[in-house]
Amino acid sequence: MQVLITGSAGFIGYSLTKALVRKGISVYGIDSMNHYYDVDFKKARLKDCGIDFCDNATEMVSSSNPNYTFRCLNLCDSQSLQALFQSHSFDTVINLAAQAGVRYSIEHPESYIENNVSGFLNLLECCRRYHTPRLIFASSSSVYGNSASVPFQENARVDQPESIYAATKKSNELMAYTYSSLYGLQTIGLRFFTVYGPWGRPDMAPMLFGKAILKGQTIRLFNRGNLSRDFTYIDDIVTGILTILERPGLVREDTPGVPHVLYNIGHGSPVQLTEFIGLLEQHLGKTAPKEFVEMQAGDVYQTWADTSKLQTDYNYTASTPLAEGIRHFANWFKQTKYGEL
Repeated sequence: MQVLITGSAGFIGYSLTKALVRKGISVYGIDSMNHYYDVDFKKARLKDCGIDFCDNATEMVSSSNPNYTFRCLNLCDSQSLQALFQSHSFDTVINLAAQAGVRYSIEHPESYIENNVSGFLNLLECCRRYHTPRLIFASSSSVYGNSASVPFQENARVDQPESIYAATKKSNELMAYTYSSLYGLQTIGLRFFTVYGPWGRPDMAPMLFGKAILKGQTIRLFNRGNLSRDFTYIDDIVTGILTILERPGLVREDTPGVPHVLYNIGHGSPVQLTEFIGLLEQHLGKTAPKEFVEMQAGDVYQTWADTSKLQTDYNYTASTPLAEGIRHFANWFKQTKYGEL
């Protein structure tokens, strides 16, 4: 099996790549290496996979596992992407590349349309033209907006996004459905719920909270701390993707005759943000002052995944308790330099 992972220097992409190569699966990884956050952090993830990143290199093969090849490539570069598909025969494409960040999307909407919509279209076109049989792609719990109907179910209406980021993720789901309907491409969309763990993005709450706690800085809690999230440990996300990847014969159709399906992939148990911070403080051995402020534009009050559909189809549920996941993250965080990013 040969798998293309886009965004392979990102948080989930890096973690999934490590898991796949350990299982002997051939991985070709691409990433734009953009400057949304510190590129050195992305390079450190690559180095942990045996890739010594070089700006001038076309392709880099892992020194620790020859099953992993990496290339710096942006999905918006349609010509280079087509050339890649022409020279390789991918059994599955796993799209984890995107311009991330809900709050950033309010100030820079054009970046999200270019990367998350136009880039995704280029990928769909390559899958169609070069007969890739299956595309697994990252969506987001943000598509549910501020829905008061919880837990969130995949068949709920999701036409009231609170951010451009959420709107682009909903767009991806619609575009994938269209390609499944028109061309028979099997597409599987995964709505991720607040993923955390070692090597997480520096702009995400766990890393920001951890840094503030260790430095004694004030943590700002929006909506005066009355927010809850369905925190999902990174290993559970990776296991979920692997479970789907290893069963290519299971073709669920949300619409009969169209090989397209959407799944929530989360822990299935929301936690108050204050509880998450309290556990993190406990494992880091320090506390931070808190500032309770009003709700921020683009944010949502709660996320809560109904994961019964994924459990029914693949017999899969997330298994890492929050306290255990935070302990793993805190231990990694204390032992590395990344609290300084």
